[in-house]
Amino acid sequence: PTVEELCADAHRVAVLEGIVDPTNVGAIFRSAAALHMDAVLVTPTCCDPLYRRAARVSMGTIFQVPWTRIGDKAADWPHPGLERLNALGFQTAAMALSDRAIGIEDPVLKSADKLAIVLGTEGDGLARTTIAHCDYTVMIPMQHGVDSLTVPIDAAACAKALAQKLGTVVVLSGAEDLVTDGTALRTVSGGTLLPANPEYPPRPLSDDTHILGRAITLLR
Repeated sequence: PTVEELCADAHRVAVLEGIVDPTNVGAIFRSAAALHMDAVLVTPTCCDPLYRRAARVSMGTIFQVPWTRIGDKAADWPHPGLERLNALGFQTAAMALSDRAIGIEDPVLKSADKLAIVLGTEGDGLARTTIAHCDYTVMIPMQHGVDSLTVPIDAAACAKALAQKLGTVVVLSGAEDLVTDGTALRTVSGGTLLPANPEYPPRPLSDDTHILGRAITLLR
């Protein structure tokens, strides 16, 4: 599909700029699926998500999360790629360290109707041109002198913090729970997330859903 077709009804998308390690690409897709990002856009210089290693690490989620390339050649990104996103109503958030960066929990990000989260390549991160032309520069507040995380962890943190809420489900190991926050009601049964809203089909949960703790919050 084209970017325009893929993003027509999307509200949260991840943009992968020049990420060359297939392991990282696969891990990002897995996080995008688990934390319900609407789509992933891959820049022309990014590793092919269908590369065998990427597909294996993703645990098959590259076939669940809608994705496409944003541009056919390197010259198509960041321009006119960013302009295409803006034309679709997206605000763009560059994940980068900067004196002008805002925290990932900033209300302006959470309130954005359509947000594209731009993640940079291993090592060098995002290109300066990309950062300069995004609407926001965003960072994950960290402690103990740590100034960076791996790009898959960045992606997971972004998806969790910035995905639009349609309801919150707390998944407990070995439990079948009915949980509501007043917005939506969903059940967890037999390892499958069953939304109350039939518009959203059930999503299988991976075996390591609990990797970040005994209970995690799943956001749409």
